[in-house]
Amino acid sequence: MKRIFDMAAAALGAAALLPVWLAVAVAIKRGSPGPVFYRALRVGRDGVLFRLYKFRSMRADADRTGGGITCAGDARVTPVGRWLRKTKVDETPQLINVLRGEMSLVGPRPEDPRYVALYTPEQRRVLRVRPGLTGPASLRYRHEEALLAGPDWEHAYRTVVMPDKLRCDLEYLERRTFLSDMRILWQTARSVWS
Repeated sequence: MKRIFDMAAAALGAAALLPVWLAVAVAIKRGSPGPVFYRALRVGRDGVLFRLYKFRSMRADADRTGGGITCAGDARVTPVGRWLRKTKVDETPQLINVLRGEMSLVGPRPEDPRYVALYTPEQRRVLRVRPGLTGPASLRYRHEEALLAGPDWEHAYRTVVMPDKLRCDLEYLERRTFLSDMRILWQTARSVWS
């Protein structure tokens, strides 16, 4: 039932967002050179690697000029990208990943392989399910970039933020239901407009 709902909702969402996506594509192309989409390598269900779609919010050379996590005040973020990140519009192309079966609407967020390599065996349980467009950890860390300020941001991510996000996701997996997923989707929609 979850997969059927994911497919139907993702198809409706993509169709409804198409005019917004076209406007965003034009803004990105006018704002900085490079592609419209950023295809990030992520770890999915059962450890399978896939390309996660996002609107490009950083300079085209961002992967070669900085870390895998965006911290507060990151100079690689473009002016259009700041708005995309603030509104989370940059994440909406992941509906394509949902339609392709690589992601679900709700679940643990997919992580960069560099950080998945640091997971404990217990934390790797999040890889038993499709990663999600949103989830409890996504809501809790909606303003994650602001927490990752200063020169030691990567240490803070690896030792504080990432373990807490994984704890949230594991708790979610223990008691998830269709109703709890609907609640998370509702909270996510509300958080975008707050």
